[in-house]
Amino acid sequence: MNIDELINSITPEVYENLKRSIELGKWPDGRPLTQEQREHSMQAVIAYELKHLPAEERTGYVPPKPHQHCGGEGEVAEPEEKPLKWQ
Repeated sequence: MNIDELINSITPEVYENLKRSIELGKWPDGRPLTQEQREHSMQAVIAYELKHLPAEERTGYVPPKPHQHCGGEGEVAEPEEKPLKWQ
């Protein structure tokens, strides 16, 4: 089974179980995740989200900051000169 087949076989329920297991550090039956299992589970969750969720719903999403335009259409504002303060 290649990675695409694996990601396509993940159901929403399996996805939620993987996320919860990563968060808690253990499987639903109580057995602890090994470091390798945690890493593989994280990779599967990220790949699943990339394929099935919009960007703003993915793990680790940081919304972009609003753009502060500094001039008219096509203009470039000159940077404001500030004196250096040596301490």
